[in-house]
Amino acid sequence: MFQPDMLDLVKVLDMSQGKGITFEVIQYEKLEGHYDKSAPHRYINKLRQVRAYLNGGELVTESGALQFMKGAINMKVDSSIGSIARGFLGGALTGESSVKPRYTGSGEIYLEPSYSHFLILEMDNEEVVADKGIFYCCEGSIEIGVFTQKNLSSAIAGGEGLFQTKLKGSGSVVLQSKVPFEQVLIYHLNNEKLQVDGNYAILRRGAIEFTVEKSTKSIIGSARSGEGLLQTYRGTGEVWLIPALRFVDGGNSLLSV
Repeated sequence: MFQPDMLDLVKVLDMSQGKGITFEVIQYEKLEGHYDKSAPHRYINKLRQVRAYLNGGELVTESGALQFMKGAINMKVDSSIGSIARGFLGGALTGESSVKPRYTGSGEIYLEPSYSHFLILEMDNEEVVADKGIFYCCEGSIEIGVFTQKNLSSAIAGGEGLFQTKLKGSGSVVLQSKVPFEQVLIYHLNNEKLQVDGNYAILRRGAIEFTVEKSTKSIIGSARSGEGLLQTYRGTGEVWLIPALRFVDGGNSLLSV
């Protein structure tokens, strides 16, 4: 636990109560120390961290995510040949780590601080397809796998790649993001179509089909419109978009404060 005089310096941004585990996303409101001339924006973009309280539950994280832990906590990694092979293949395809430690017991776990943002996703007996590399940690009840695009043309033209991260089950998941939750647009589709010019979708859930389609019926018309190919989402469910992603990726990290 933090010392009493530190309570005003640490803010809980979000939390989730799972089965024997509580997740918190915390933010350090004021940090005093070394000034990094190569990254002056860090005085504006605050440091954040994921904190988990275990009470008989299980935490699964990316490899190397642990900063420190306190209490009667056990860490284990499946070292069977089959698990190692599946983990290596899945990590190579989705951009996640090939080995994911599992923590059980009772106590506190602090994961590595970051200037990124953390989004808590609640899952209820469902399947979610997430962008490559954004998985950070989850409850042990969540199954982590690989989603394969249905056709090669969508994978190449859509910018998503042939493989993405698949999450399945019930429980809490923490995703790492370049922007806070307030800058994520969540579109609820009810047997509808959503078309996006660019790779701004980070997640979809429900019965959503992803394809890449021309903006008009003809190739010439698509070229003249200046839009070309559009990422197309059809069905019933949710699509999470980050419209400002191109500016964040462009290096202006002040936009992600």
